[in-house]
Amino acid sequence: MEHCELPRRPTSRERIGKVLPRFLPFLGWWPRVNRRTVTADLWAGLTGAVIVLPQGVAFAAIAGLPPQYGLYAAMAPVIVAALFGSSWHLISGPTTAISLVVYANVSQLAPPGSADYIRLVLALTALCGLVQFGLGLARLGGVVNFVSHSVVTGFTAGAAILIATSQLGHFFGVTLPRGGSFLETWAAFLGQLPAINGTVALIAGATLALALLFRRLWPRSPALLLALIGGSLVCQLVDGAGHGARLVGALPASLPPLSLPEFDLDTFRVLFPGALAVAMLGLAEAVSIARAVAVRSEQAIDNSQEFIGQGLANLVGGFLSGYASSGSFTRTGVNFDAGAKTPLAAVFSALFLAAVVLLIAPATAYLPIPAMAGVIVLVAAGLVNGKAIRHILRTDRSEAGVLGATFLATLFVALEFAIYAGVMLSLLLYLRRTSHPHFITLAPNPDTARRSLANVRRKPLAECPQLKILRLDGSIFFGAVNHIAEELHRIVAASPEQCHILILGSGINFIDAGGCHMLFHEAGAMKLSGREIFFCSLKREVLELLERGGCLARIGAQNVFPDKESAIAGIVARLDPERCACCPTRVFAECATRPGGWAAGSGEKRAGGREASADGLATPGKPE
Repeated sequence: MEHCELPRRPTSRERIGKVLPRFLPFLGWWPRVNRRTVTADLWAGLTGAVIVLPQGVAFAAIAGLPPQYGLYAAMAPVIVAALFGSSWHLISGPTTAISLVVYANVSQLAPPGSADYIRLVLALTALCGLVQFGLGLARLGGVVNFVSHSVVTGFTAGAAILIATSQLGHFFGVTLPRGGSFLETWAAFLGQLPAINGTVALIAGATLALALLFRRLWPRSPALLLALIGGSLVCQLVDGAGHGARLVGALPASLPPLSLPEFDLDTFRVLFPGALAVAMLGLAEAVSIARAVAVRSEQAIDNSQEFIGQGLANLVGGFLSGYASSGSFTRTGVNFDAGAKTPLAAVFSALFLAAVVLLIAPATAYLPIPAMAGVIVLVAAGLVNGKAIRHILRTDRSEAGVLGATFLATLFVALEFAIYAGVMLSLLLYLRRTSHPHFITLAPNPDTARRSLANVRRKPLAECPQLKILRLDGSIFFGAVNHIAEELHRIVAASPEQCHILILGSGINFIDAGGCHMLFHEAGAMKLSGREIFFCSLKREVLELLERGGCLARIGAQNVFPDKESAIAGIVARLDPERCACCPTRVFAECATRPGGWAAGSGEKRAGGREASADGLATPGKPE
């Protein structure tokens, strides 16, 4: 007698081997590491360190922080995001848009650059990380989809203008009020045009021109770093310091110091709205960049794991003097193009940056702030995605409205509110679309072999005088029931002679209790007025709910058909024979079986040996 062999239970080590990668995702790609990948990652990491050096200093200036905090944000947070995220190529760290949102939120609470300001920024960073980490643990990766591409495009375009506006004083050597609105800053700048410092403007303009020149002649070179060196040389040649050009000053040659974000109820209450805005913007940036590079690397991205990686990175940043970070499009693209194979490239980038800071930090004493302004203006210009804006404007008016509203809100209202406004407007437009499903009127097309149903708006077709055929494109739920009922009433009033309605339900994805109640009421009202409503091609889930809600009994099981062919055949057989006998249209093939039937337009002889004339009326025919 043969015995069935029971399946072997996995050992404890095997179970741990399956569970651990969920908590330590770097164990999933670690087996891919070898001598070849390490070499490629080392070169990619060195390139990334060179790129992030001027960017980190510039982004810290945008955030209202001392320059070293931008470099600190590109060290420990980058390593954590690489080890605990899901992308092999995403490089995190300080970004332009995040820096601007941080500044907009905290500059109202403390003077930028002060000890209180730094303390609040670190608290906001840790709170932002906590939000992102919680969303990741809850597997809510899909929440980032509510921040649409139009919202991000509009926000970044507005942020680019705000960033450039914030550098007007440094670029032209005039004193402008800190923390002023967009319009106030421009008004103050225009009022000080006669006071522009030509030497300062020369240094800033020369740095900007050098950066553009390097990018054009040597696209793969560290253009921003070379431009900053060139701007520093120009400053020395024209004695910028003696003519009012301020210098950055020497950075501390040290690794990120430990910091302890201070939390209390008042701080939480004040910072949480801004932290939520930073968290959502950061997640939208990181996930969209990870997806974009994953298309090229053919890698699957786990949104929720990316949330966890970004959340842990910001939590660590809050305790290691790094302000809020996210995915960087520029550094991620450079990382991939430089040949990075694994997330070790990001780790090497952070380690190389730490070594550079320890070695050359004193050299920043000669870095002029106008040169930094020139670089920041160029970085801001790169945020405006003209191609994406043109595409949105051409393709969808609603999304163009979302883009425009987000752009204007970014310029003229609180910055974090701009993101919320864009998301809320996107949701309202989505709800409007789903709550206004369309009825499409259909009729048989005689030019096709099977007389397939076609949209009468696209092609003028004759309809059956007794039967109106509609296709409902949209679900029947509480938000749409009033619109659907009104549309049915309008259609019935516009075609009173068509006393029957057939609704093709292939586009109805679901129906709720409110929708079931509406159909129950409409079916009863139509029966009282001598009309019939029919359905076909309904999904199984929709049919089951109609049956549970008692709506199927009110409609009548005999009025529900599995497909449109059986529906037309069944309904035509139940039409008024007297009206069929004198019908001039006869649009269905089944009309041939009705009283006085003939194949429409074919010249076939009708019952009684008579043919149809051109106007559809019976005329005497020749005897057979």
